[in-house]
Amino acid sequence: MEQHAPNRRLNSRAYLLSLCLGGLLINFVGVQLARYFHLPLYLDNIGSALAAALGGYIPGIIVGFLTNLVNGIFDFETTYYASLTVLIAVASAYFKKRGFYEKPSRLPIIIVTFAFIGGFLGSVLTWLIYGFGFGEGISAPLAHKIYELGHLSVFWSQLSADMLIDLVDKTITVLAVALVLKLLPKEQEDRFFFYGWRQTPLSEQAQAEIDKKVYRRMSLRPKIILLVSVATLLTAVIITGISAYFFRDASIKEQITLAKGVVDVVRNSFDHDMVDEYLEKGEEAEGYLRSEAIIKHLMDSTDNIEFCYVYRIREDGCHVVFDPDTEDVPGRDPGYVEAFEEGFTKYVPALLDGREIDPIITRDKYGWLLTVYEPVYDSNGMCTCYAAVDINMDHIATSIYQFLVRVVSFFLGFFIMILTITLWLAEYHVILPINTMAVATGNFAFDSETSRDKAVENIAQLDIQTGDEIENLYRATTKTMEDMVRYVAYIQRQNQLIGKMQNGLILVLADMVESRDECTGEHVRKTAAYTRIIMNQLKKEGIYADQLTEEFMDDVENSAPLHDVGKIQVPDAILNKPGKLTDEEFEIMKTHTTAGAQIIDQAISMVSEGNTRYLQEAKNLAHYHHEKWNGRGYPCGLSGEDIPLAARVMAVADVFDALVSKRSYKDGFPFEKAMAIIQEGSGNHFDPKVAEAFIHAGEEVHRVMNTYMGL
Repeated sequence: MEQHAPNRRLNSRAYLLSLCLGGLLINFVGVQLARYFHLPLYLDNIGSALAAALGGYIPGIIVGFLTNLVNGIFDFETTYYASLTVLIAVASAYFKKRGFYEKPSRLPIIIVTFAFIGGFLGSVLTWLIYGFGFGEGISAPLAHKIYELGHLSVFWSQLSADMLIDLVDKTITVLAVALVLKLLPKEQEDRFFFYGWRQTPLSEQAQAEIDKKVYRRMSLRPKIILLVSVATLLTAVIITGISAYFFRDASIKEQITLAKGVVDVVRNSFDHDMVDEYLEKGEEAEGYLRSEAIIKHLMDSTDNIEFCYVYRIREDGCHVVFDPDTEDVPGRDPGYVEAFEEGFTKYVPALLDGREIDPIITRDKYGWLLTVYEPVYDSNGMCTCYAAVDINMDHIATSIYQFLVRVVSFFLGFFIMILTITLWLAEYHVILPINTMAVATGNFAFDSETSRDKAVENIAQLDIQTGDEIENLYRATTKTMEDMVRYVAYIQRQNQLIGKMQNGLILVLADMVESRDECTGEHVRKTAAYTRIIMNQLKKEGIYADQLTEEFMDDVENSAPLHDVGKIQVPDAILNKPGKLTDEEFEIMKTHTTAGAQIIDQAISMVSEGNTRYLQEAKNLAHYHHEKWNGRGYPCGLSGEDIPLAARVMAVADVFDALVSKRSYKDGFPFEKAMAIIQEGSGNHFDPKVAEAFIHAGEEVHRVMNTYMGL
């Protein structure tokens, strides 16, 4: 896997800063131009869309979010649309990554997407922010005109106006971005893209391979998204809930202050010493109509004041002093007795005593009402009646709803920005460094010194510089790998030394055994060489390929000198007899196969741990090298492939060397004669495939034979 892309430069912070400032300036200038020339356009997304297309998600989102904050200095309502600007920046970066800006046929897709975000979603947001009514922005005049046609509701009129304006606005935005991208040289465009590499940059191919990795449960990326999302949303919900609570509390307190002010006006609108006369004469009492008019005017001054009235509280009910007519409810004449409502009775004792009571908040058939009663005292300090006001607080619920919509809208843009920045930081500071370390260490190869050195070099080339625990982990991993490579090299050198010592000891042991046989000479070395030639040829021809591994071939060649180790138990008189052996002597000679197997078995039993593979092959060689393919060999009479492969190979090598070597009782056969005898024994004495391979490698066999014979 190609891990590194050396031509991808790390972008400096200067490019990010210049891109963000440039995008902000473009957006700001666009807005001011639209205002100056009274254009029914926004022109507030060109800079953020361009920043996203050039630099990626991070600069685009930053520019989009800050644009609304800056524009909010002149029009605070625009801050609530930050989420839409941020979404347009995200879409712009997405389309640029997939090459939409470079293809004119794809530009309408970008325009429609931008218009949907700014027009459709923006219109829904406006409708919610302004309490299910018309907005006050650029699209408001057009929305009113569409509504006046009488075919569409407020919502659809606002939506139609916003979509029409946004289609034009976003067409200008997309064409401007596409033009800049077309005119800007490719090398300059690459400089602006904001990478955050804290290591040697990876190629797109390497990143794709990392992304394809399968995880047992979940990768870091979705875990971080989940963690950040939950934490941010939880924080937002708590803060929004607390804010809404305080907003509601502050609004209620504001209404209480208003109600008390209104009550003071009502209380000061009539003569406190004339309450009895008002009750007795009503409108005929002096100044009654003037006072009633003041109270009526006060009620009509604002929609939130439902009722203003003056009652004298008696045990039989509320005696009306002033209760002007309202648009929906007729007034009560002076002296009319209003029975106490069920929920009001708990306040009656205090009112009968002329004491003050706390403001009353109720939800009933009249809606969400705030009622404030204030005692009215005559010149003698006696409570003659109560001045009261009912304030409708349904508008507070609407205000809270609008407040929540504004907060959620603003938070959504902030959330997208925080989530994107967090993921970007996590990607370059955590996910990619850890994954590249995992890939580099997971691909670590021990098969050769070159592979090991290359693997360490690949890890060192990552050059992770996060400046935190991950960098410490990387440094520790790199050092561990370097130490491991050195240790493996040391172990391999020791193994090679041990292997040489082992082979040397085997040859010494074999020589000691063979030295008792005055006729065999270099037999153990020659047969070992012949076995390697046979196995190489078999592998070359694809015969017994599944068995002929490098380990198997090395074990057979290295343990071949032990095939006659059992002769150590054969008496010298029989071993070195110049003539033909008697039947009894031959039976004793045949015991060297089982004796050899027993000797090697004892060696195996002494090696409780470690690799005894080569000893197992040595045992097979010693025990079965006199078995014959047709089943007439000894000591077990095995036939065909029941005979271990190592023994079948040794059978050919052993017989051939016996044929060409000089003995006290015969001269050695010529090479051609010996090869002919091997050919004749194929399928009877020898495995035909092994014999055939031996014959095919005749040239190399002849060279080895001549080498050991000094020819």
